Amino acid sequence: MTWRKTFIIALLLGLVSTTAIAAPPKEAPEVPAPSVPAAKVPSKPAPAPVVLEGKTLFQIKETVFSVTPEERARGISERLAKLLEGRALRTDSIRVVNDEMVSLIVAEGTVLLRVFDPDAAAEGTTRQALAERHAEAIRAAVKAYNVAYSFRSLLIGAIYALLATAALLGILLLYRKLFAGIYSKIRAWSGTRIRTIQFQSLEILNAERIVSLFIGMARWFRILTTAVFVYSYLLFVLSLFPWTHGIATAIVGYILDPLRGFAAAVLAFLPDLFFLIVIAFITRYVLKLTRFFFNEVERGRIVLPGFYADWAGPTYKIVRFFILAFTLTVAFPFIPGSKSEAFKGVSIFLGVLFSLGSTSTISNVMAGLSIIYMRAFKVGDRVRIGDTVGDVIDQSLLVTHVRTIKNEDVTVPNAMVLNAHIVNYSARAKEEGLILHTAVTIGYDAPWRTVHELLIEAARKTPCILVTPAPFVLQTALNDFYVTYELNAHTDEPRQMVNTYSALHRHIQDTFNEAGVEIMSPHYAQLRDGNRTAIPDAYLPKEYVPRSIRVETVPGDRGTPGQGDGEPAGKRSGGEGPSK
Repeated sequence: MTWRKTFIIALLLGLVSTTAIAAPPKEAPEVPAPSVPAAKVPSKPAPAPVVLEGKTLFQIKETVFSVTPEERARGISERLAKLLEGRALRTDSIRVVNDEMVSLIVAEGTVLLRVFDPDAAAEGTTRQALAERHAEAIRAAVKAYNVAYSFRSLLIGAIYALLATAALLGILLLYRKLFAGIYSKIRAWSGTRIRTIQFQSLEILNAERIVSLFIGMARWFRILTTAVFVYSYLLFVLSLFPWTHGIATAIVGYILDPLRGFAAAVLAFLPDLFFLIVIAFITRYVLKLTRFFFNEVERGRIVLPGFYADWAGPTYKIVRFFILAFTLTVAFPFIPGSKSEAFKGVSIFLGVLFSLGSTSTISNVMAGLSIIYMRAFKVGDRVRIGDTVGDVIDQSLLVTHVRTIKNEDVTVPNAMVLNAHIVNYSARAKEEGLILHTAVTIGYDAPWRTVHELLIEAARKTPCILVTPAPFVLQTALNDFYVTYELNAHTDEPRQMVNTYSALHRHIQDTFNEAGVEIMSPHYAQLRDGNRTAIPDAYLPKEYVPRSIRVETVPGDRGTPGQGDGEPAGKRSGGEGPSK
């Protein structure tokens, strides 16, 4: 039998025994009592102790002649203390005087106690025997009192106190020298026995830090042991003298009483502890089974109709939350202190704080769940959220982290993401390709077929542009001075959008310049005569010379006086410059 099976059997047996102990016994059905008014029975007062020097001698349990046990016990204690005050009381002077109705305990002519028949009946004995028992208890207390206050006991106590003081001083002086040597020894070990802890080239903990740690541990050990010695010394010295013996007993009680209460609480908590262990054990394996199921869904081994694989992780977290909440609800009554008023007050206070301060948090969590099940994006996608463009590096229930193309990390609350316009560039990039598009404006003098070929050629030269599907051109507008051509090309690398656009624009310029086609953009028109072309010099032939101004004769115009028909009537210059 493995240890796990043994552990499970032990837990089940503990649970069964706990249930059997905790289950209330079945009561017999109640028989209605006759309707006779019951007489009101007075409650019996609690027993009261007779105390001398902090020690309980015996208890008074009965009320006699309307005198309560507490009043009787207090009177006996006061008479006994007054009798012992300032003098030594002989134990042989304490005797019992029996009468027909009462037994008296007398000491040196003072009646300390009267014992009646009801007192004896409460103790289950005779009145004479109870009186002798109380007298013997008083004699023992008086004897101990006389011994404690005797000169011999006080002298011995003083000697023991001096010896204890000398021992404490010796221990403190020894500690001072001993720990000074220990501190010096630890410092001397730096670099020899105590060395820097490192992993390859990474320094985890240097030697000086380790030395400081050891010295700190030694100092705390010295402080704690010194406190124990001083505490023991005080208890011992206080217990030597009768005047301070009660203080010593009280100090011991301050430590022992909490320890006893703690031990009793632990023993009383054991049945609930078994129940909590069983709950924790069951919850652990339920969570493991749930995690295994959603892992299989995420890997595609289990297919649920209408349930996407990327929903498995977030759904598991939601299911785990409800499982843990249900477990806490079941286990809460068995948690120590859960039924106390203080625990309830703290729970209500925390609930109010959570309700008042979690409005935005709850809205972000709900928005995060909505975004997850909307499948708007996933980690690694290139997206645009509002004015932010970048890659999603992390997505939680509260916020979404986006790293921009400038390597800036932007944290966007999910409530803002849900209310913003989301563009996902990566959603269809691998299957169908993302279409990058850019526009140029060319004059009407350039043939549109040539422009299409040049744009497509520029796209084919650009890295990250797919050959299939082929790039295509759309003529989106016929303007006053130019035609707008839009180049569309597919890419499967959306994270390289910026570099792809830059390379595409460079290749468009090179391709058009090599073909001798000017890009007249946005508004560019002029009379070409006498003006230089807009193509850069690197793409022009070496023999290129701008055309000169042409002079033409206009047939039918009349010339200036002295000139015949057909002579030049004037000049038309193409150098008027551009007009817009």
